[in-house]
Amino acid sequence: MTASGTHMGPHAGRGDASAADDLDVEEALALVRAPRSDRSDRTDRPAPSDRADQTARTAPAHPHDPATPWPEAREIAARAARRATKRPASVALADALGLVLATPLDALSDLPSFDTSAMDGWAVAGPGPWRIRDGGVLAGHARPEPLTDGEAVRIATGARVPAGVTAVLRSEHGRTGPQDRLHATGETSHGQDIRPRGQECRRGDQLLPTGTLVTPAVLGLAAAGGYDTLTVVPRPRAEVLVLGDELLTEGLPHDGLIRDALGPMLAPWLRVLGAEVIAVRRLGDDAKALRRAITASRADLIVTTGGTAGGPVDHVHPTLERIGAELLVDGVAVRPGHPMLLARTKADQHLVGLPGNPLAAVSGLLTLAEPLLRALAARPAPEPYRTPLREAVQGHAHDTRLVPVVLRGEQAVPLHYSGPAMLRGIATADALAVVPPGGATQGADRELLDLPWDTAGIGVCFT
Repeated sequence: MTASGTHMGPHAGRGDASAADDLDVEEALALVRAPRSDRSDRTDRPAPSDRADQTARTAPAHPHDPATPWPEAREIAARAARRATKRPASVALADALGLVLATPLDALSDLPSFDTSAMDGWAVAGPGPWRIRDGGVLAGHARPEPLTDGEAVRIATGARVPAGVTAVLRSEHGRTGPQDRLHATGETSHGQDIRPRGQECRRGDQLLPTGTLVTPAVLGLAAAGGYDTLTVVPRPRAEVLVLGDELLTEGLPHDGLIRDALGPMLAPWLRVLGAEVIAVRRLGDDAKALRRAITASRADLIVTTGGTAGGPVDHVHPTLERIGAELLVDGVAVRPGHPMLLARTKADQHLVGLPGNPLAAVSGLLTLAEPLLRALAARPAPEPYRTPLREAVQGHAHDTRLVPVVLRGEQAVPLHYSGPAMLRGIATADALAVVPPGGATQGADRELLDLPWDTAGIGVCFT
């Protein structure tokens, strides 16, 4: 990070009511670690494709590197996860929802596996009228007796069609007359309302390719095809480490203590992003406890809260240095959330360090944790989309801004209460608008980051 990330001169904070909040205490402390130099040296930095392939460096070997541009930070997180190996797992159908197929879904048999009636009615043989045979053919029963020309028999939807049948006459398209004769009320064509064997697929056909997201419909197709288990990319495991001696877990703030907003928020947020949260631990400001927790963790992703700046009890950077972690992102040119970081702690384990302020932590989740978890789970990136802003949004001088918005018709309406420490805006938001340095005018099309429950729905989330 560089001191030029925030201008402290006479024009600092010019823009909107929240611009003065762009530089929070944690970000200010982070700037103490960096020289007061301009960001013009960014042109000398490696391209995104080069950064991921650089020789591993121990954190923080270059603590004065400029902050990583926001789009590049997201790319680095996704590439880092793709380098990790995730062994496929075989899981029961009931546990596969929301995961991604690690192997193709091939047809185990013909579907349907026999000629099947598509309607309730009569199975008929030859031209009518037909003599109605006693009894009927029901789904799930053994092979019925064949029909001869001029015969008909009652049949239910899904039942096996008897040999010799030329069509199924729907109940509403037939009438019975004297001497138990069946008459058609309209034209009857050969094969009418019969689902022939193999109509949907033949044994060995590929039904779905590797990389398909397992939705409820995929579960239905797999079950229809005879699958009891699916081979999938397992859900990434995440562990949350909540740092800070000043945090309360219940009651009202008092005596300089504040309620922990991140502990209750991060675990469900990570679950909605597709992770299996194996633990949420509260460590306080204890460097030894932090080191023990990181080195003992078996999670694919460790998420820490706070402690990413340069204050006297900010232990994340020193701890990463002591354990020999590879620092991939050290500060991102985004507001809020500037002092976030991404490190590789083991060959197949990463750590995302979130700022301690709640909205800044949300920014870190969507900037670094979301693309990393998505790549670990082998899920495709969502198609980017843009929506015009109903109002102008002032920008930071150098950094991207993520601004909570609600969607009203065909426009995105920026919300107030969007300072780094505030959750009031994001709590009612549909998405975050990506505002470039310098801001965006009224009506400008801006990229939106959907909040995960806006697209999946809390009640039907695949996780």
